[in-house]
Amino acid sequence: LAEFRRGGLRATAGPRLSRSKETKGQKSDYNAPFAQWSTERVCNWLEDFGLCQYVIFARQWVTSGHTLLTATPQDMEKELGIKHPLHRKKLILAVKSINTKQDDKSAQLDHIWVTRWLDDIGLPQYKDQFHESRVDGRMLQYLTVNDLLFLKVTSQLHHLSIKCAIHVLHVNQFNPHCLRRRPVDENNISPSEVVQWSNHRVMEWLRSVDLAEYAPNLRGSGVHGGLIILEPRFNGDALAMLLNIPPQKTLLRRHLTTNFNVLIGPEAQQEKREIMESTAYTPLTTTAKVRPKKLGFSQFGNLRKKKFDESTDYICPMDTSPGATNGTQKSYGGYKGLNQLTDRELDKLDQVGQID
Repeated sequence: LAEFRRGGLRATAGPRLSRSKETKGQKSDYNAPFAQWSTERVCNWLEDFGLCQYVIFARQWVTSGHTLLTATPQDMEKELGIKHPLHRKKLILAVKSINTKQDDKSAQLDHIWVTRWLDDIGLPQYKDQFHESRVDGRMLQYLTVNDLLFLKVTSQLHHLSIKCAIHVLHVNQFNPHCLRRRPVDENNISPSEVVQWSNHRVMEWLRSVDLAEYAPNLRGSGVHGGLIILEPRFNGDALAMLLNIPPQKTLLRRHLTTNFNVLIGPEAQQEKREIMESTAYTPLTTTAKVRPKKLGFSQFGNLRKKKFDESTDYICPMDTSPGATNGTQKSYGGYKGLNQLTDRELDKLDQVGQID
């Protein structure tokens, strides 16, 4: 009779029960190093991790966690059938992290959270590509220019938007709730708060400065607080262009620029003014595209190495200096620390072509 009690063995729940049994049986080796994980435990981990389509191959090939630890990207493609480059990247990063037992808060943000994050930063049009590629919080730190192109993100402005948004996550230690969607106090807004604004929050601000009719034009633009504050070339003119305010409406554009400058504060105004006055300045446009980064002969050798993540060209390089861990939440001083990485991006303009 015990078999027919609630929660007992039922034919319809076989797979679920067999898995829960496995989990109970693993309590004894729960703290075992990844290399000693059993085949079933590795398969369960892959399934929970969003790569369930490769479990059937893993059961045949993986003898223990050690199999994945020693696997090259080529092994993963051949033995597990992982032809998707970002799925391989996801697995390699996860194996590296779990083996070194890094306490990485970004690992707690799964690929479902990332699709919601794309909504927040104003780029919902890429949700399908990011979801299919299973891009999670940990992967955001290691996305390269070419990864974004693979995800069909070709706009230079959208690259900058994603880079600034990842930066805001870094500064807030990957707090999943760091972006602000709703106004708190319209009369007391500081630049350190604006940097955490979501796309929707920027639209709310436009309504508060009597530009409600243009606010819907920001959907899909990639404009969020991080881009407004951290990108030196993003100014009132760039915002007017994205809002589709005609150039002949000079009073309206002046009204927008005045309110924009009040919003970002004097320090960011000065930074943007200096960039505009520099000889290398090129204004942001909606038509500028990012070209793929070509590999030189010296880099082809690196492709065969397992440690792909040492080959740099990340969309948002990680700054591990102590100054980068405070800033947007406490004071405006973090703006300068963040901005160093933004300036570094200007060195990559040789990749960017203007399309008339």
